[in-house]
Amino acid sequence: MRGEAGIGKTALLEHARDTAVPLGFRVESSVGVESETQFAFAGLHQLCAPLLDRMGALPDPQQTALNVAFGLRDGTAPDGFHVGLATLNLLAEVAEEGPLLCLVDDAQWLDQASAQVLAFVARRLAAEHLALVFALRDSAEGDAEGDVAPFAGLPELRLDGLGEADARALLATAVRTPLDAGVFEQILAEARGNPLALVELPRSAPAAQLAGGYALPDALDVPRRIEQSFQRRSGSLPAETQVLLLVAAAEPTGEVALLLRAAEHLGISPEAARPAELAGLLKIGARVRFRHPLVRSAVYHAAAPPDRRRAHGALAEATDPAADPDRRAWHHAQEVLGFDEDAAAGLERSADRARARGGLAAAGAFLKRAAELTPEPATRASRALEAAHAKHEAGASEAALELLAIAATGPLDALPQARLELLRARIAFHLTRGNDVPRMLLAAAATLAPLDPALSRETYLQALGAATVIGGPGPGRGVREVAEAARDAPAALGEPRPADLLLDGLVTAVVDGYEAGVPGLRRALEAFCAHQPRSQVASDGDARWLWLASRIALALFDDDLLHVLTSRNVRYAREVGALATLPTALLIQSFDMVLSGRLARAAELAAAEGALAQATGALPWHAARLVLAAWRGQQDETARLHTASVQVATGRSGVSLAQYALAVLHNALGNYPTALDAATEACKSDELAHASFALPELVEAACRAGQQERAGAALEQLSSRALASGTQWALGLAARSRALTSNGPAAEQHYRESIEYLRGCRMAIYLARTHLVYGEWLRREGRRQDAREQLRTAHELLTSMGAEAFAERAARELGATGEHPRKRTAQPADELTPQELHVARMVATGATSREVGAQLFLSPRTIESHLRSIFRKLGITSRRQLRELSLP
Repeated sequence: MRGEAGIGKTALLEHARDTAVPLGFRVESSVGVESETQFAFAGLHQLCAPLLDRMGALPDPQQTALNVAFGLRDGTAPDGFHVGLATLNLLAEVAEEGPLLCLVDDAQWLDQASAQVLAFVARRLAAEHLALVFALRDSAEGDAEGDVAPFAGLPELRLDGLGEADARALLATAVRTPLDAGVFEQILAEARGNPLALVELPRSAPAAQLAGGYALPDALDVPRRIEQSFQRRSGSLPAETQVLLLVAAAEPTGEVALLLRAAEHLGISPEAARPAELAGLLKIGARVRFRHPLVRSAVYHAAAPPDRRRAHGALAEATDPAADPDRRAWHHAQEVLGFDEDAAAGLERSADRARARGGLAAAGAFLKRAAELTPEPATRASRALEAAHAKHEAGASEAALELLAIAATGPLDALPQARLELLRARIAFHLTRGNDVPRMLLAAAATLAPLDPALSRETYLQALGAATVIGGPGPGRGVREVAEAARDAPAALGEPRPADLLLDGLVTAVVDGYEAGVPGLRRALEAFCAHQPRSQVASDGDARWLWLASRIALALFDDDLLHVLTSRNVRYAREVGALATLPTALLIQSFDMVLSGRLARAAELAAAEGALAQATGALPWHAARLVLAAWRGQQDETARLHTASVQVATGRSGVSLAQYALAVLHNALGNYPTALDAATEACKSDELAHASFALPELVEAACRAGQQERAGAALEQLSSRALASGTQWALGLAARSRALTSNGPAAEQHYRESIEYLRGCRMAIYLARTHLVYGEWLRREGRRQDAREQLRTAHELLTSMGAEAFAERAARELGATGEHPRKRTAQPADELTPQELHVARMVATGATSREVGAQLFLSPRTIESHLRSIFRKLGITSRRQLRELSLP
């Protein structure tokens, strides 16, 4: 629910609670508080604390993630989305006993970690007996206050003001003294239907003004007027009550004992709260609760700075340093005036604890304030730099840039200065994908070389990765230019790591040629396969490069290494809950599945990749669905996704991949001149993988379009790569392409050679296409019977794979020989959605619903719901029957 302050969001949440409880719902709630945004997982803990007795039902890794996040035990900082999966399953577990309603008020003030986790949970809900309602405050201009980005895309209810009749009725009941008719109309007009304004504004005005002459200042928006109303009411209370209200406003937890200890430190009696309660501003029961969040902000902002510092000082003294050191450090930091090294050091220790719990945003907030309090310039710059790192890792890159500006004022030693420039480049890559990013990374790498050789090498590799993705024209921007510069990288210290081997191999391949680089690249990929990653992605430098290693396996035509690396990348990301990197891993694995002829499996992966990108708020990727649509021959879908891909592409890489997809589609449709143009553009990429799998498309399109010279040039390049690669896949594609450019017995020999090679590798879709072009050649040679055998095989393979346009091309050729191919019989599994097919395939291996849910980041109940749908569509009733079926 969205709406301005006072519009009735909290009232509607209370109404939802009052309605749900008699219906058998369990209701849990959390309230965001602006002053709590720096405490990692505070809002999530508030919601989940009453449910933690059910945590024992979760798998051990999920229990650990929640315990570490909530500071209940020590451990490696969990990935935020691993905490999300644990939260989803905890809520779903509680909901098994009865429906669960979770209410989150003022969600715009949740700490970032809690907001991301709860938004993730909301997006993964399906069959659970669970509902979440978030209330978000808008400003007077309709823009959301605070941080609402995590909730973008959720179903939304926007609350507007009351209608005129209801507003009049509410105002009439709110005023207990005579009200001049003109004043009544003016309040009505100025309140604009805001219920809290209609109730509060008359209460804050003297009775004489209500009887005539009362006017509201037009310059203020309604929430600000309400806040001023609360300020006037609180300002009329006794002095001790005002101080107690201020202490309560500065203490967001609502803990009564803590408030009373702080009041005692200030010499204030608990009885001082009574006037505030009688005025309807505050209620003290099990917890301290303000009548409305605007009361808290009104009291706090109306106080003079010395009074606020005094309140925070009392709260720091009253907070147990052993039980809650971070909150004590925060209050102490708000107490001091000017620089204070003790307070800054306390916040730095809090940042360390927050980071250990996975609270990167909280660590950044603590470090930012620590930098502001630091008296010594060099230490201040160092803390600002660390704060910028934490902010960037938490996704607040704009804020990180502001902190970098502070750090840049220095003084910084050479290594921190180099790390500053490196972070600036990484932020630029994240925010802009600009063509100057590879150059910025190269400059940082060169500076780091004598200071931190290992980090320098990693930065050179990152520059190559960035150039691969976004490299464009200009010095220091393209892959080749970056690789030339990376030749100056310092030598690896000690035994080279897989990432070291990858850097050296890439530099050699790009600068000295593909053929020269293959041996080094293969050693790198084999080292990645042999490497045993540690328990967390963040702490494993080599695991971070599995995505690039997988792309290089494509470039080397090494289907075995490709399969191992993509499987490991996906499995590893899932095991540690690294949802930020999992979509990329699924994308590359989907390419592997397409080329191996498992298009249905590729569709499952593409659907999972899209769903996870949406759940995590990542930018949409179109590549997996684009390549899949092209191989399926879906003309309209390919055109739509091609346009979308080019629009978001930030460099040659994205465009070349989109052009490759067009080349595949138009070769399938027989539009060879169009396919030739697209394949030619795709082959212009410096990115090794794109050129490798675009070259066979270029040869076929050029041959069919009568461009033999262009076909020969592409064949020469492909043959050279195949000889260097030496894999069955590469040699098979080269032999196929040589056959397309040959005549007579030589052509037939090459076709048969290609089929023999391709039978020895996993890339079945190329085997099917080779049967197709061989059959087409045989028909043109007048050998109709031999042609039928090849075309029939091609049609059966391509049809079973789902490569519909290529299958139709085979059918047309087969028809020209006088044989009409049998149409594929519809299968029950055709009715399954990609996600249902994914679930069915995993369950058929013997996985439990909980295990499948952990893999797909869904709750077990949602998996059970999918299974019911699967059983119904397949006409079966058990998992045993599912295991006996042959799934596509």
